[in-house]
Amino acid sequence: MNEHLAVMNPVGEARVIRAFGDEMHLLLSAEDTGGKFTMWTNFTPPGGGPPPHYHENEDEWFWPLSGPAEFLIDGEWRQVPAKTAVFMPRGSIHTFRNPNSEPLEMLIQTMPGGFDKFFSECAEEFDKGGEPDMPKLIDISAKHGIYYVLD
Repeated sequence: MNEHLAVMNPVGEARVIRAFGDEMHLLLSAEDTGGKFTMWTNFTPPGGGPPPHYHENEDEWFWPLSGPAEFLIDGEWRQVPAKTAVFMPRGSIHTFRNPNSEPLEMLIQTMPGGFDKFFSECAEEFDKGGEPDMPKLIDISAKHGIYYVLD
């Protein structure tokens, strides 16, 4: 028997978490899904996107709702139109960026759940005001098995 109750989060009632210039509208948290996955709508400003990175723990998939979006896949940038499914298995070096003049909206999921905990901890650092403490953000990322690949 499933020990977790069904969850429904209506539009407009998602918890909003802000970090790295992005907004995460949390639709299903790790807690909601018994740790199985996390699902959110992500809003990335024009020109925005994370640095290349990889996850030790999560597979990640994307569904751009507005577009196009650009993804770093196998060391090559590729532009995809809205409503294109993109999958990044754990361990793969990847990132995305918004080439548009408007915010990029994407549905993103990670499996297993927990990415919401990582993003929330980073948001606390950004909420302190001033310039973010980058060594602290790198430590938070490593604690959650996320590592940046910087040249």
